[in-house]
Amino acid sequence: MKRRIFLLTLVAGLFLSLMGSAQSPAPAKVPMDFYVGNWKVLMKETPQGDVKLVFKVEKKGEELTGVVQDTTGKEITMITKTEYANDAITIYFTAAGYDLSLTLAKKDEDHVTGSLMAMFQAEGERVKEVK
Repeated sequence: MKRRIFLLTLVAGLFLSLMGSAQSPAPAKVPMDFYVGNWKVLMKETPQGDVKLVFKVEKKGEELTGVVQDTTGKEITMITKTEYANDAITIYFTAAGYDLSLTLAKKDEDHVTGSLMAMFQAEGERVKEVK
């Protein structure tokens, strides 16, 4: 009798723990549109030192595209490709003859963090348009 009660209690506990974990809310997904806009990004400790660039990301159809500018607004290059996966965006562009990739993920509503070529730390801030 004690053995049946023990097994019944064990099964009920297992069932309840599985039900509790199944009902846990999934983490909020970051929509691709979050990355649309102008982002001032600092890439730290690259061979050229700390580098600041502005990424102007636009949505065309279902794709993200745009340009890369220096901090004065001069266009440096086009964004050649973007990938959106796991709530992060990877931006591909060419600079100084090198094909580069910058991966960014949401930190909060106006900030992103990530890396350049998975080697150099990057952090960015949304550039708010003055109205």
